[in-house]
Amino acid sequence: MIKNRNKWIEEGYFIFAYKGPNEIKIERLSKTIEINKSSFYHFFATKELFKEELLNYHLNCMIIMGQKFEEATKLEDLISIFIKHKTDLLFNRQLRIHRQKPIFQKCLLKTNEISSSSILNVWKSILELENNSYLARLVLRLSVENFFLQITEEHLNQKWLNNYFTQLKEMVSAFKNNITH
Repeated sequence: MIKNRNKWIEEGYFIFAYKGPNEIKIERLSKTIEINKSSFYHFFATKELFKEELLNYHLNCMIIMGQKFEEATKLEDLISIFIKHKTDLLFNRQLRIHRQKPIFQKCLLKTNEISSSSILNVWKSILELENNSYLARLVLRLSVENFFLQITEEHLNQKWLNNYFTQLKEMVSAFKNNITH
């Protein structure tokens, strides 16, 4: 019984992440996971309650990712986490796109809080801003929006992420040099 419930959530999460919340169709989900659609209503009652379950599932995924961020010490660690959590990042992107819905906005704010606080130490290290937490937080806030505007399923790979962080490091370095001159 729990296994079937998890199938609904996992497939719904995937569809939300890769296609958006409007593409969650119970009939299509039922066919994909090969479970009668009546079981959907047994577990979730409505599509709105199902979406709430997906948001709770996402928050748990972000907590796990946040724990990994706290353990990361270098860029390679961070990129590895991003690649392993590709679906979670794409889900978060969909939250940003659809944040006009209050329930998505609320979840987005929680995920931002989780990820921002947990990534900060490795972030400062990557950008060589260990001695400037204020600037590190500003750059993080700006780059998060930029990152989620740019990511796609194809972009979330080693090469693109390395290039993204190289450009970010160059920008921060140029900014620091201009401040001191």
